[in-house]
Amino acid sequence: MILALKQMLQTIESWPPEDQQALAEAAREIEAERTGVYVMTPEEESAVEEGLAQADRGEFASDDEIAALWRRQGN
Repeated sequence: MILALKQMLQTIESWPPEDQQALAEAAREIEAERTGVYVMTPEEESAVEEGLAQADRGEFASDDEIAALWRRQGN
């Protein structure tokens, strides 16, 4: 099994960046399931920090905005 993984890593290096990113995300999810710890990407950390800053400023979505979101999602 380890040999197959090592061989696959060589192939993965030739994948487009978006495919490599998708694989990295899947690997993070597997690791989180195994360990019970999810490690955020820098992009996720930035998004969380921005969301917290918006909440601190009292910037919340209105009821109408939330209803529109649910409608777009088919609910």
